[in-house]
Amino acid sequence: MSKIIFLDVDGTLVDYHNRVPESAVKAIQQARQNGHYVFVCTGRSRAEMQPELWEIGLDGMIGGNGSYVEHNGQVIMHQLISKEDAKAIVDWLHERGLEFYLESNNGLFASENFKEVARPVMRQYALSKGKTAAEVEHMEAEDALHGLIYGGELYRDDLNKVSFILNSYQDHLDSAKAFPSLKAGTWGGRGETALFGDLGVKDITKAHAIDVLLEHLQADKKDTIAFGDAKVDIPMLEYCEIGVSMGNGGPEILAMADMVTDDVEEDGLYNAFEKLGLI
Repeated sequence: MSKIIFLDVDGTLVDYHNRVPESAVKAIQQARQNGHYVFVCTGRSRAEMQPELWEIGLDGMIGGNGSYVEHNGQVIMHQLISKEDAKAIVDWLHERGLEFYLESNNGLFASENFKEVARPVMRQYALSKGKTAAEVEHMEAEDALHGLIYGGELYRDDLNKVSFILNSYQDHLDSAKAFPSLKAGTWGGRGETALFGDLGVKDITKAHAIDVLLEHLQADKKDTIAFGDAKVDIPMLEYCEIGVSMGNGGPEILAMADMVTDDVEEDGLYNAFEKLGLI
């Protein structure tokens, strides 16, 4: 029976150096040869999917943490921030002096001073993910954010999400009050250690997007397997028949997963595919 496999990207399919382990490529290609479907299910927008990820061979993607669904190049669902809300967010961030980037399938559109302000922030983020001080010494924001565009139009109607650099945690709290019709979150650290705030479409989850995709495929939930490493992946692991946490996962996902595999850098995907009889 064919299985439908959903892979988070950062920390699951790619390591913290943004590299895909060779064993993961081998596992995905063998699984697809065996008749299984493999989709990425990620917070990334399509523009952030570097070409080598598609070159592995994938059946499609769920992006923007569930706002976008694609199968074999066909868009199944795409829920966007309205143009009115998008303009209001840009104006609000400018008024507060916060630098940001707009996440779209057409690219990541950065604010005027993002490059300079983001440089130390992205280096700090990379250090928290295991990179050394020497590795991040000359790192630029675009080394970590694939698809970053400077000087583009900032009033847009194609946005999945907006990420902005926090001057303080209060910026996140205030964004939630300013945009109650949107989902306000943070990333790059827990609670007040967060580096970024973000705003996206409300009531979007990876689990809902999987439901939409299964309906399109006329497939059964009992044939689903999900892999993740972070708290945002928990609804996906709960929804699927089998939920697998990477060994490098956070405490919440490690506690709830049906199965824990090895670290992303220790052939975690390959080993799990093997144990689950996918290859």
